[in-house]
Amino acid sequence: MMAEKSGDPTGPHNPAKLDLCQPFLNDLPISGASVTVISSSGTQVALCASDAVAARLDELHFELGEGPQWVATKTGTVVLLPDLASVSHDQWPIFAASIGQLKVGAIFSIPIRMGAATVGAATLYRESTGGLDEDHQSSALAIASAIASTAVQRAMTFATDDAVSESEVAPALRREVHQATGMIMVHLDSTATIAYSRLQGYALAQGRTVLSVARDVVARALTFDNLPL
Repeated sequence: MMAEKSGDPTGPHNPAKLDLCQPFLNDLPISGASVTVISSSGTQVALCASDAVAARLDELHFELGEGPQWVATKTGTVVLLPDLASVSHDQWPIFAASIGQLKVGAIFSIPIRMGAATVGAATLYRESTGGLDEDHQSSALAIASAIASTAVQRAMTFATDDAVSESEVAPALRREVHQATGMIMVHLDSTATIAYSRLQGYALAQGRTVLSVARDVVARALTFDNLPL
C-alpha cells in the first residue's frame, strides 16, 4: 500500500532519532525505501530500509557493485526506472537478473548530496509500475538534501561504534562481510579484491546472500582454501 502524502519532508522529529526512510514514504507514491551512504572509496553504510524488499535491493547493490544506486551516486543524478520490464538494463545486467524474484515494478535512485559532493543515495521502489512526476522528483531531492547531514553523521557513528546494532533490514557496515573477506585473504594468500570476488561468486552460485555466506565464514563453518577455483 502506498504511503499517504504529508507536508514537511523531515517531519517534527529530532534529527538524531529520525528514521531517514520515512520522509520518502510520507511524501512519495512508493512502496519502500532504503538510504545508504557511500564513501569516495566505495565503502557502503546502510542506514535504513523500510522493509525486506528495500533491504534486499540495497544488499544486491552492495553485493554486485552495480545497479541504479551506484549510477545515482557516481553521477549525482536521479535514476528513474518506472517500468522495470520495459527498460534496458545494459548498465547493470546481473542486478537486473537478480531482482526478478522480487515484487518490484519500478525503482528510483535519488542522490544524496552535500554541496557539490554526492555522499550516497536513497533507493525507492514501487510494487507496481509507475513513475515520479516532476513535483515528486523535486520532493525526493529536497528530502535527500534535508537528511544528508544526519545521514553522514550517522554513517560516521556506525563506522566508529562497535556497539551499533545491525539487522537484516539495516545491516549498517556489514562488518561480517569485511571480516570474512579478511579471513578468505588469509586462507588463499590473496588480495582483498580476489577474496571478495570468491565470496561473491560462491554466494551467487549457491543462491545465497553474500552476508549469509560471510557469517558461515566468520563462524568457521565454511573455508575457501579447499574449494575449487
